[in-house]
Amino acid sequence: MAIEVVPSTDLDTDIAAYQADGFRLDIIFPADSPRVAELSHGDEAVRLELPDSADPASGGRHSVVVTRGGIWGEGRAGMYYRDLIPDRQGGQYIASHIRIAEPGPVPDYVHHHDIAFQMIFCRRGRVEVVYEDQGPSFWMEPGDCVLQPPHIRHRVLNSDDGLEVVEIAGPAEHPTFVEHEIELPTDFYRPDRVFGGQRFSFDRANETSWQQSEFDGWSQRVTGILDATGGTANVRVLRCGKGAPDIAVTQENALCLLFVLEGEAVLRVSGDEHHLTLDDAAAIPRGLAWSLASPTGAELLQVTVREDTT
Repeated sequence: MAIEVVPSTDLDTDIAAYQADGFRLDIIFPADSPRVAELSHGDEAVRLELPDSADPASGGRHSVVVTRGGIWGEGRAGMYYRDLIPDRQGGQYIASHIRIAEPGPVPDYVHHHDIAFQMIFCRRGRVEVVYEDQGPSFWMEPGDCVLQPPHIRHRVLNSDDGLEVVEIAGPAEHPTFVEHEIELPTDFYRPDRVFGGQRFSFDRANETSWQQSEFDGWSQRVTGILDATGGTANVRVLRCGKGAPDIAVTQENALCLLFVLEGEAVLRVSGDEHHLTLDDAAAIPRGLAWSLASPTGAELLQVTVREDTT
């Protein structure tokens, strides 16, 4: 099927116009700021493209990226995105702070992503989601975390209480495919099913106990993502105890992302000192030595990914 490329200046408006003419949406990307969409109707297919802009994936990969505040932009399905890694670590990863301010149904649809790694951590509020072969829909609450393995069908159904999540995926730019055949929930419950070498993982914060980490005086609440990815990625919450010494690490993973959940912390990397407060993030690429201190007893989400994703 030949695809007609159609320049667009307003992707949402043009998608709606084609859908009104009987076309269906098949692919859209990137999720945080869509600029390409493919639609089809019988033997016809179109590819809507916004004008080229600067490529955020072209930034350097050898310096820490600290994100404070930032601009919220509207992305896919009416969700608002705050970019946590503007340079995309050379195109390897995208990290987003996502929010849905208004409670109620979310205008989402069953879809899946062509990714190597993707996780979602519920920061605030609640969100109802459903996943392929993982049983009925369920609500994620603050501190809960899921691993979305490659191409698992899923859908966001409802949000509540000022929803905010942190999402990390790689590679940075990946297509979202609209699912037209499979409905959710599916008839089967297969928690051990493997998708692209990974299993679905869902961890509830209120069912996960704190334990001692490898850092003296720091405790951790771990998820099942290390096991579900076969050791490729790890997601945990670190908490600093009173008077705990600094964490000192040489970053050997392709990515290490820190996101402040509670309190304040001081990050030192390559001779620079970064004071991190609530909702600040720091992305540390491979090969850099760093240390972390927290006189306030901070809690931080830490996400590490061992290998590059492209």
